[in-house]
Amino acid sequence: MPTLSISAEQVCYLIVKAREFDVQDVTTDPDDASNAADDRMIAVLEEHSDNPVVQEIVAFIDALGDDEKADLVALMQLGRGDREMEEWQALHDEALREYIERTADYLLGQPLVSDYLEEGLAQFGFTCSGFEVGRL
Repeated sequence: MPTLSISAEQVCYLIVKAREFDVQDVTTDPDDASNAADDRMIAVLEEHSDNPVVQEIVAFIDALGDDEKADLVALMQLGRGDREMEEWQALHDEALREYIERTADYLLGQPLVSDYLEEGLAQFGFTCSGFEVGRL
């Protein structure tokens, strides 16, 4: 079985953060009220360009090394069913060539990225069960 450059804990952390991002909705009221209570706190669940969850995800991914970034992309694609485990090295090499400069944007643009990362990680025998407790 191939080995990962990124730790399972790092992937689980990203999965938790991606789930925080996934529950958000598109902006429905660009003119938020001056007081959050006035708009029933709806803006908390809306996607904004200055979203702290997105900023945290991007900063986390940008701080990773190239092999770790490639692992994330390859794990997501593996979990999505693009290729089989036997093709891990090809997935990883393609990710190194194609996605290193835009890893965060690529991953954030994938619907169900947290589910795909979790499925890819499971194929390596790791689980995030218990990791989310107290983190969401």
